[in-house]
Amino acid sequence: MTNEYDVPAGVGAIVVGSFPLTTGEWIPPHSHTHHQLAWTRRGVLGVAVDDDYWVLPPTRALWLPAGVVHGTGATRDAVLLSLYFDPERCDVDWSEPTPVAVDGLLAHLIGYLAREDLADDARLRAEAVVVDLLRPLPATPIDVPRPVDERVRAVADALIADPADSRSLEAHARAIGVSRRTLTRLFVDDTGMSFDRWRTHARLRAALPMLAEGQPVSRVAHAVGYATPSAFLTAFRRTVGTTPKRYLTG
Repeated sequence: MTNEYDVPAGVGAIVVGSFPLTTGEWIPPHSHTHHQLAWTRRGVLGVAVDDDYWVLPPTRALWLPAGVVHGTGATRDAVLLSLYFDPERCDVDWSEPTPVAVDGLLAHLIGYLAREDLADDARLRAEAVVVDLLRPLPATPIDVPRPVDERVRAVADALIADPADSRSLEAHARAIGVSRRTLTRLFVDDTGMSFDRWRTHARLRAALPMLAEGQPVSRVAHAVGYATPSAFLTAFRRTVGTTPKRYLTG
C-alpha cells in the first residue's frame, strides 16, 4: 500500500520539509501532490522508484515529479531536506525522476528557504534563484529488477545479501535445484537481464553508498566481489557510462 502525502500551503511555490533519518531507516513507498527535490546536507540518502535506485550524497539531489511513488532512506545518518514545488506555479516540467547537481549556492538557498522568519518578498526572490540553479545530471540510475519467480528470487537474494558471492551460474542453479540452462532462461524471462548483467548491476548498486561515504575504491571493489580496483572501475564505466566520482559529484 502506498500513501499520498499533501504538502502544506506556503507563501511562494516552494515548501521545505526536514526529516531526520538514521542509518538504514526508510520512509515507506509514497507519493506527493507536489514535485519534490530530495537532498541531504550530510550523510547519504537512497531513493527507490520501482527497480531504479539513486544514491544521493550532499553533492546531488533528486527531482521527483508529483505523483511518482518512491521510497526514501538513509544509507548513513542523514537529514532529508525536501523542497516541494507547487506544480501549478513551477516552471520545471521534468516528467521523470532526475538527478540534480548541488553546489554551494544551491545548498545555501535550500537552508535559507527552510527558515521560518523570512519575509515574503525575500522568500519569493530566493525561490526564483533556486529554480534557475536546477541543473540536471546525465547519469542514469542503476536498475536491479526484482525477480518474481521464487527460484530466481532465491538467487537474487543471495547476491544482494553478499555482493562478493563469486559462485557461478551453474553453482547457483544447483543450489536451487534447476539446470544451468533453466536458470539462464528464467533470469532473462524474469528480469530482462542475463545473470551476469544482473549481478554486475547488483554489485555496482551495493558499491555506491560505500563510495558516497568516501571509502577507498580498493576496499569497495573487494567488498562487492571484484579482484582489483581496475576491474571494478571498468565494470562501472561500461555499465554507467562514467566514473564513480563523476557519477556521485556531477
